[in-house]
Amino acid sequence: MRLFEESCEIRQGPGKTLVAVLAIALFALLTGCSKKAAPVAAPAMQAMPVMVQPVTLTSVPSTDSYVATIKSRRSATIQPLVDGNLTKILVKSGDSVKAGALLMQIDPLKQQATVEAQLATEQQQRAVYQYNETDLVRQSQLYKDGIISKQAYDQAMQAFANSKAALDSAAAQTKTQREQLAYYQIHAPFDGIVGDIPVHLGDYVSSSTILTTVDEDKDLEAYIYIPTEREAEARNGLAVDLLDANGAAMAHTSLDFVSPEVDNNLQGILVKAPIPKSSQQLRNGQMLNARITWSSSQTPTVPVLAVSRIGAQSFLYLAAAQGPGFAAHQVSVKLGEPVGNVYPVLGGLTVGDRVILSGLQFLQEGMPVLPMQAPGPAAHAAH
Repeated sequence: MRLFEESCEIRQGPGKTLVAVLAIALFALLTGCSKKAAPVAAPAMQAMPVMVQPVTLTSVPSTDSYVATIKSRRSATIQPLVDGNLTKILVKSGDSVKAGALLMQIDPLKQQATVEAQLATEQQQRAVYQYNETDLVRQSQLYKDGIISKQAYDQAMQAFANSKAALDSAAAQTKTQREQLAYYQIHAPFDGIVGDIPVHLGDYVSSSTILTTVDEDKDLEAYIYIPTEREAEARNGLAVDLLDANGAAMAHTSLDFVSPEVDNNLQGILVKAPIPKSSQQLRNGQMLNARITWSSSQTPTVPVLAVSRIGAQSFLYLAAAQGPGFAAHQVSVKLGEPVGNVYPVLGGLTVGDRVILSGLQFLQEGMPVLPMQAPGPAAHAAH
């Protein structure tokens, strides 16, 4: 009201026209400033480019892993044929030996004395034989000349025959004792690798003592015991991968023997697989894992690097259609054991779903994405 009166007063004085105009302008300016500015619309979020791979069916093997023991087809347990104390051990565990190589020696002194005594007996019998042989020639001539009787001649022949038999027996005994002496030296039966040596120098050993083993380092086999419920599926030709402690394949082979019987101790069925000759890192007696492939089936798979885990649950992101474009959509999936660089999908996905492979750490539910086809499986693994 006061402002209005002041305006009227300004109009009353022609010299004050400029002041009135400025006052009106100031009023309009103050009135306009009291009004709020109109809100500006926020720009739409830009879609993030991501690599995607459609879910397709892949041949996935059905496998199980078991403990396998490597064994040689030719293996010998070395035991002595005679009793005595060990005087020499010429090899150590792990040595490679040739057939006939001397491994150990048992004290032969007693047997050497026996051989020498038998040689003396043989020489004695030979001397008697030679005398009787000469005497028989003489007696035969005397008998022809009519100097001695037939009875005397017959006695000379009998003495010669007896001495010959005694010499033959002594010679046979000498041969036996010499062969027995050879048993005091333990030789390798064939080319192979020396196993554990549980005996020591000076130990008294007998025919029941295990001295060592020699295993031929070729023609190896993997011995695998499978559960009885797998009996119907076990057959020759099934693929077998022999794995080290880290799961890396050391050899690839296949079953060539399935036992028709159940092992009573292990309650399993023995199957065997030959070891390829190229697998030189495998040794007799070695234990490792054997993965048997029973069958394969067409199953959806996803790359390992596309999967995130929260607790025991597995998740991944899909590029889902949303309006004119696509948005990231997180889904829970049920996965099988990894096969190489992929997981078999047991539930949560359908064939054709676009699985996001890149930028997973930046994705959020509903975020706009721009799907880009990944160039190939090798690129997925590398990414």
